[in-house]
Amino acid sequence: MKLWPKLALICAVLVSLAGCWDSKPIQNMAYVTAIGLDYKDNQIILYAQVLNFLNVAKSEHFEIGKNVPVWIGRGTGKTISEAMTSIYETSQLRVYWGHVKAIVCSEEILKEKETLRQAYDGINRYREIRYNVLLYGTKMPLTEILSQKSIFHFSPLDTILDTPEDIFSQRSFVPPQYGYKIISEINELGRTPMLPSITITKKVWTEDQTTAPMFLIDGAFLINKNTRTQWFSEDDLKGVRWIQKKMKRSLINIPDSKKPLASLILYKPRHSIQYYFENNELRFKVIIKVSSYIDETMSDISIKAMEKLAETVVRDEVISTYEKGLETQTDTLNLLGELYRNAPRKWRELQQEEGKLELKKSTLGKVEVHVNIMHTGKYKGRSN
Repeated sequence: MKLWPKLALICAVLVSLAGCWDSKPIQNMAYVTAIGLDYKDNQIILYAQVLNFLNVAKSEHFEIGKNVPVWIGRGTGKTISEAMTSIYETSQLRVYWGHVKAIVCSEEILKEKETLRQAYDGINRYREIRYNVLLYGTKMPLTEILSQKSIFHFSPLDTILDTPEDIFSQRSFVPPQYGYKIISEINELGRTPMLPSITITKKVWTEDQTTAPMFLIDGAFLINKNTRTQWFSEDDLKGVRWIQKKMKRSLINIPDSKKPLASLILYKPRHSIQYYFENNELRFKVIIKVSSYIDETMSDISIKAMEKLAETVVRDEVISTYEKGLETQTDTLNLLGELYRNAPRKWRELQQEEGKLELKKSTLGKVEVHVNIMHTGKYKGRSN
C-alpha cells in the first residue's frame, strides 16, 4: 500500500475515535454545591449556592483564613425545572449540578407537602444530581444560610450543612437525613419524617473580639400527614436520640437536675417497639438497651446507682418527647410507623375504626430502659 492511502486510513480512524471534544476547563464552570427551596405566590423559588473550586481546593498554596467568596443565584418558576432553567439566563458560565451536597427548605415549602415532593422529584430526575443529597429545613432566610462560612473562613463545604456526620459522631441528637429517605417516609403510611432544622447562632464563637456566626442544628421539622408540618426544638426531641439506630454518642447528667452527681456518655442504643392492647385500647411498649461509660463524677456514687439514675433520665426524656407531640397529634417517636411496618394488617384494621389510631397519653404504655456502664473512662478513679 502506498504512503498516501495509509495516511488517509490512519486519519479516518483517528477522527472516528471518541475524545473530549466538549470538555470544559474547571475554571470555566459554575459549580452548584447547595440548593435552597422556597415557595411564594404559587411560585417555586430556587437559590443556587455557587463556588469556584479553584478558591476551595486545598493545596500547598492554600491560605487558612482567606475569605472564600460565595455566589448565590435565584430562579423562579411554576415548576422546579423552570426555576432551575431560569438561572441559566444570567449565569454567564455553564452551571454544573453534580456537586450538590445539601438542599435547604424554607418553612413555606415544608407546609406544601405535595409541592415539596414534586420539587424533589424534579431535582432527583436531573441526571447530574446525586441521590445522597442532605435535606434540611430552616426558619431563616435562605440567602443567609447559603452564604454562611465555616470556622477559619473555610468554605461552606466545611460546615455542618455539607458534613454533619463529623459533628454527629461527637454529639448525637438530631441525625442527618438524606432526601431519598425523607421522600420514602413521606410516601410510607404511618411514618413521621424528621427533617433537621438548621439555623445560625452568634452566641458561641468569636474571631478575636468579633462575633463569628456559626451553623447550629436547633431542632427538627416533623412532617405530619394529618396536620401542618410541626417544628420541635432540640430539647423537645431529646428522647428521640435513644431510638435512633444512627445514634453514636450522647452525654447526659445524672440526675437531670441543677446539681448532677455524674456525667455519662451513652452510645449505640438498641431498641424495640412492641404493641399490645389493654382495655381494648392500643398501647406501645418501648424497650431500650444502651451502653455507657463515665465521663465525669462530682460525688462518690456506686456503679449500680449511676445505672439506675441514667435509666430514669432516659425514660423521662422518651416520655417527655412523646407527650410534646400529643397536642398536634404528631407521632414524635414513630410508634404508629413501627406498627404499620411490623403489622400492616392490624394497622389497616385500626385505621378503619374511628379514633383507634389517635395518640393519647396512655398510648405510650411502658418504657423499659437498661443502661450498662462498660468502663469508668481513662481516669481510673475509685468506683463502688
